[in-house]
Amino acid sequence: MTAVLPGLADHAQPLYRFALTITRDPELAADLVQDTFIRALERSDQYRGDAPVRTWLRRILHNIAVDRARRASHEVVVEQVEERWMDDGYTVDPGAIAVRTETREELEDALARLPFIYRTVVVLHDIEGWKVREVAELMDVGLAAAKQRLRRGRMALVTALADGHERRRQLEGVPMRCWDARQHVSDYINGTLQRDRAELVESHLEICPTCPPLYAALVDAREKLGGLRDSDAVIPPELDAQIRKISIEPHGDLSQ
Repeated sequence: MTAVLPGLADHAQPLYRFALTITRDPELAADLVQDTFIRALERSDQYRGDAPVRTWLRRILHNIAVDRARRASHEVVVEQVEERWMDDGYTVDPGAIAVRTETREELEDALARLPFIYRTVVVLHDIEGWKVREVAELMDVGLAAAKQRLRRGRMALVTALADGHERRRQLEGVPMRCWDARQHVSDYINGTLQRDRAELVESHLEICPTCPPLYAALVDAREKLGGLRDSDAVIPPELDAQIRKISIEPHGDLSQ
């Protein structure tokens, strides 16, 4: 049986802002808030009042977000980044990075490439002004672990910005950003994308060096999935015989 927490709905707006802060994705943020309230209601009897309800809800949301997060192909591998930073010969072009950081879109693109637990620390500490101790409490980790995540996250962000500058140089003149094209490619495959948008996707695929293989893989996987439609659709002979028996004897027993 669940208990009712008074004033729970009053936390919806600040919780959504928190979710949007750590995900940078309005749709995902909305889903996380909804799932958080469902879980909070299911587990309301576990709330002991040793922390404010806001803190409790944030921790629930963060845990759900971590559960959902999966290492995507566009994410940087933080361990590899740290290895690069350990090399005395590794450096970046600060001027190129400074240009990128002047643009909100470029910064968010780089942030999006960080694995979730590192992105969260960087966003909460460097954007929202949280203390490291507060981030550690949210993540339920020690202070040293939170500091390590912040250090690694900042390093990974700079590397993502540097790599992003090189990608931009390689993709100069290519219509649409890769993610803009990729998020529309499913509708393009289905033939439901608006004509002007579809033409941009087509132009992007003609020039981009990285997206065509991804597109080809999506098309191939879709076709192969379609081939599974009727592959196992033949009724087992024993079940067919039992159904035919029932049709003749209405009170037949399927368990026989």
